[in-house]
Amino acid sequence: MLKDSYPYYLASEAVYANTDLEVTNKYTGECATRVALADAEVIDKAIAAAEQAQGAVTALAPYQRQAILEHCVKRFTERADELAKALCIEAGKPINDAKGEVTRLIDTFKIAAEESVRINGEVVNLEISARAKGYQGMTKKVPIGPCSFISPFNFPLNLAAHKVAPAIAAGCTFVLKPASRTPIGALIIGEVLAETDLPKGAFSILPCSRDGADLFTTDERLKLLSFTGSPDVGWALKAKAGKKPVVLELGGNAACVVDEDADINDAIQRIIIGAYYQSGQSCISVQRLLVHRSIYDEFKQAYVDKVSNLVAGDPASEDTFIGPMISESEAERLHNWIERAKEEGGTILCGGKRKGAMLEATVMENVPKACDASAEEAFGPLSVLYPFDHFEEALEEVNNSRYGLQAGVFTRDIYKAHQAWNTLEVGGVVIGDVPSWRVDNMPYGGVKDSGLGREGIKYAIEDMTETRLMVIRTP
Repeated sequence: MLKDSYPYYLASEAVYANTDLEVTNKYTGECATRVALADAEVIDKAIAAAEQAQGAVTALAPYQRQAILEHCVKRFTERADELAKALCIEAGKPINDAKGEVTRLIDTFKIAAEESVRINGEVVNLEISARAKGYQGMTKKVPIGPCSFISPFNFPLNLAAHKVAPAIAAGCTFVLKPASRTPIGALIIGEVLAETDLPKGAFSILPCSRDGADLFTTDERLKLLSFTGSPDVGWALKAKAGKKPVVLELGGNAACVVDEDADINDAIQRIIIGAYYQSGQSCISVQRLLVHRSIYDEFKQAYVDKVSNLVAGDPASEDTFIGPMISESEAERLHNWIERAKEEGGTILCGGKRKGAMLEATVMENVPKACDASAEEAFGPLSVLYPFDHFEEALEEVNNSRYGLQAGVFTRDIYKAHQAWNTLEVGGVVIGDVPSWRVDNMPYGGVKDSGLGREGIKYAIEDMTETRLMVIRTP
């Protein structure tokens, strides 16, 4: 069970300032707990504390940063059941999926602990001409400084971890704004960080309203902004961020290609997980399914049969696969998209009904490609089927999107796999699996409207550090 109330963390300390933020149980709609809500004055204090603490955090030796991260791994492991249950309540995530996310939280901090002691520079040969004889260069990585993090509701533990853990490894202070719908996981991370030897002021975790969060983007004391969320919000924040570097992990309408030589049963098993895991509320959820015409009918029948039998209901039940969407308004939005696609010629093969925040797992075909259900990010339990005749045609259709996060390709042909890798305008191509697959040490991010930069601990550390050169002249 959740506590009756939770603090925010200001300059490394828990502050029970108020109980202004109501966090609901996403399945019942009832208030589950209340959380302290920060205002602009508190955010300003947090940024000032991060700026003041940066020198002490920079001075931490790599082994000290590693010890802090290892403590987090230990405590998250000890509190795994508590974290999973909190996630199930605040996000409506089925309990098996919630347990999986806790495992990824732990993995992410483990990877960061490993990377914290191998942030290396290099020796640069500068003697490229006679005038540079006797000169040698060396580089090292130094922390970029206080960082601003904004994390989303759909993976409130692991997507916060992908910002917090590399920041600690790199030696950066930070202020984090968790999603106001799902702040509890981030606050438990804060509770564990407060147990460590991080210098006072090194971190703040501040649930706040969007109106009060402007300083996270505009304040020049913050040297990096890392945002995960919707494309419209992300690109607007980048426009306001000023001189600071910006990392954006945004959305997509991920496509998956199933070629004629694919193992149909294996592909269906993986695609169902990729499309309907946590009710499709993932930026790399399978949305557009491109299936070779020679196997289309066989695939469609088997796929629809299995999707129709997915268990929906209380996310606290071990048997539940489809839980609620994050809010009734979001379920209503996607239900309206489905209805509009149907009005414009689309066919509902299964699902399509809504009750409150519960939207049935839905499969459609014949959806015009300009419809929101295909062209925009569904971010819910919907997949849309299209047949194709030629592999090149399928690749072209994958690229026919303003998004480009990841794509999946089921093929046994190594030449087609390389063709997809060379052709697809995405951040990652997954062969033999769904675009929804991610492991926490890989470079992850998108192109086009899907974002800017890469996460994955090693790659995030690159963004959170600067290269500093020293040149030595030997007379």
